[in-house]
Amino acid sequence: MDITTNAKIRVRLESFNSGLLNSSCQKITDLLKNTPLNSIGVVSLPTSKRIYCVLRSPHVDKDSREHFEIRVYKRMVEISYDSEVPIFDVLSEADLPAGVFYRICLS
Repeated sequence: MDITTNAKIRVRLESFNSGLLNSSCQKITDLLKNTPLNSIGVVSLPTSKRIYCVLRSPHVDKDSREHFEIRVYKRMVEISYDSEVPIFDVLSEADLPAGVFYRICLS
């Protein structure tokens, strides 16, 4: 009887630029196409939005304000694989562009 153990790796990606984030997810999936995997999936997480309100003039016109916002786009790549395959080594060699923060979690 052949017993296979399934392991999961979750790669969480965050960026201010949604296009850069999507290309990074595509780069990871293309990198892992050559390895024997059980499944791979990209999950979109909710975008967090932070709004800052700034007075236009510091001394007069309290009613005149500007609003700025920062959006953080998030994705999670979930990889299910056989534990004999060195997926973690392949992921650590991935050269993702600057501006994309990523964390690799084993579960």
